[in-house]
Amino acid sequence: MIQLLGVVGSLAQTFLEGKVEKEKAKSEIMKTAAQHDSKWELIMAQSTQGSWKDEIITVAVLTPCVLAWIDPELAQRGFDVIATLPDWYQNILYVTILAGLGLKGLDKFKRK
Repeated sequence: MIQLLGVVGSLAQTFLEGKVEKEKAKSEIMKTAAQHDSKWELIMAQSTQGSWKDEIITVAVLTPCVLAWIDPELAQRGFDVIATLPDWYQNILYVTILAGLGLKGLDKFKRK
């Protein structure tokens, strides 16, 4: 009987050690993924330091607001023209602007 309890105890200990090791490995993988993600963001931030892309996108996005304040009819005509562009081109515009603003940020916003 005592021998049986020893075997069961040993099996339970082995099982628990396996679980702990599995969780440690999972934790290390998550930690490594987070480090790679932050390194990628740092590289991307450094590569865009001298870029005018963000400023151009900001001007493009804010121009209709300014025009709507100065001349609402002109702003509306601009939106009417954009609405007549092919869908594929409108989608390219959306993706370009979202990429410039950061799709990663958009994903976080959608989750909320």
